[in-house]
Amino acid sequence: MKTIISFLVLTAVLPAADTNTIVLDETGVKNLRIETVTVEETDFEETFFSLGHIEAVPANISAVSSRISGRIVELSANPGDYIEAGQEVAKIESRQPGDPPPVISLKAPAGGLVTKRVARLGDPINPDLALLEITDLTEMYAIAKIPEHLAGQMKAGTKAHIRIIALPEEEEFVGEMIRFGTSADEESGTIDAIFLLPNPSQRLRSEMRAEFSIILSQRPNILSIPRSALQGEASNRFVYVKHFDLPNAFIKVPVIVGELNDRFVEIISGLFPADDVVTRGAYSLSFAGTSSVSLKEALDAAHGHEHAEDGSELTGDKKPKPAQNGNDDHAHEPHTSPLWKYASIVLFLLLIASLFTRSKHSEKEA
Repeated sequence: MKTIISFLVLTAVLPAADTNTIVLDETGVKNLRIETVTVEETDFEETFFSLGHIEAVPANISAVSSRISGRIVELSANPGDYIEAGQEVAKIESRQPGDPPPVISLKAPAGGLVTKRVARLGDPINPDLALLEITDLTEMYAIAKIPEHLAGQMKAGTKAHIRIIALPEEEEFVGEMIRFGTSADEESGTIDAIFLLPNPSQRLRSEMRAEFSIILSQRPNILSIPRSALQGEASNRFVYVKHFDLPNAFIKVPVIVGELNDRFVEIISGLFPADDVVTRGAYSLSFAGTSSVSLKEALDAAHGHEHAEDGSELTGDKKPKPAQNGNDDHAHEPHTSPLWKYASIVLFLLLIASLFTRSKHSEKEA
C-alpha cells in the first residue's frame, strides 16, 4: 500500500484532505515555475504613484557646426550612430577661391548618440547652422507630474523607483530628485519634479513614458512580503507558505495586511520571520490539484510512518491499537454480509416449521 501511495505522490498533483495544503510533484513545481522568498523585517517605504517621461539632460546635448561657409562634401554620421569625442563626422569645402578649394574637417565636440541631422551631402553650410546634434545618454532626466498638495513632502534628494513602459518590467531604475520645475501647471494642479537617472546601459531615450513610485518616508523593522505573493480579494487575503517538512507542499495561510507600496505589502498577522512564501506561481497554486490522495497519505509515504488525518504526528492514545491476531498484521473485525444474515433467518424459520410439522405428524400416529 505504501509503495502505491509513494508512486502517486511522485507522479500526481495532490490536493490535501486539509484543503489549505497543496502537495505537488517535482514536475508540477517546474511547470508552475514556483519561486519563494523568505519573510523578513525590513525598512518599509511609504510611496505614492505618479506618471511622467524621460528627457535628455540639456547640458549633455552638443552640436556640430562649421566656422566657415561652404558646401558639405563628406558626411559620415547618421542618426542613431554612437560617436566618440574628437571623431571626424564631416568635411566642408570652403567658398574661398582655390584650386582645389580649401577643405576643412568637422569633429564631434563630445561623445554620444547622434540624435539629429539637419543637413545632407552637398548642402550649402553657414556658421549659424548646426549639422548634427549629439546627446550623451549616460545620465537622463526623469520628469514626474506631482500633485501640488504632495509637493511639500518632497525635497532635493527624494528617491523614486522608476519603471519605463518600453523596457521589461523587471528592469527598474532608482532616481534622485534634484529640483522642481520652474512653474506649476495651473490646469492640472501639478508641478514637475526632476529626477537624475543613471543610464549605464544607454537604453533610455527622450520622451519614453515612465511610472514613478516616489518614496515619502520609511518605517523600520516592518514584516513585509512582495506584492506578487499576496492573493485573494481585499476581504480575504492569503498567501502560500512552503511546508516546513513535506517537500513540494504549500499551505494556504490567511493574513491581515497593512500598508502597500509599489513592491511590498506590510503583514500585520499571519506570518512569521523565516517563513518562505510563494511569489511566482502563487496564483496558479489556487487551481492546482485534482487527485484524491490526502495529506495524511502523502506524509505517510514521505516519512514511512502513519499520521493523523490533519497531517499531525500520532502520539499516545492517537496511535491505532495493534491487531489481536498475532498471525496476521492486518487482522480486521469480523464482517457479516447482510445476505448471509437473511439466509440464516430463513433457514432458522424453515427448521422451526419442520420441527412443528414432525410434532403434529407424531401426535396423529399416536
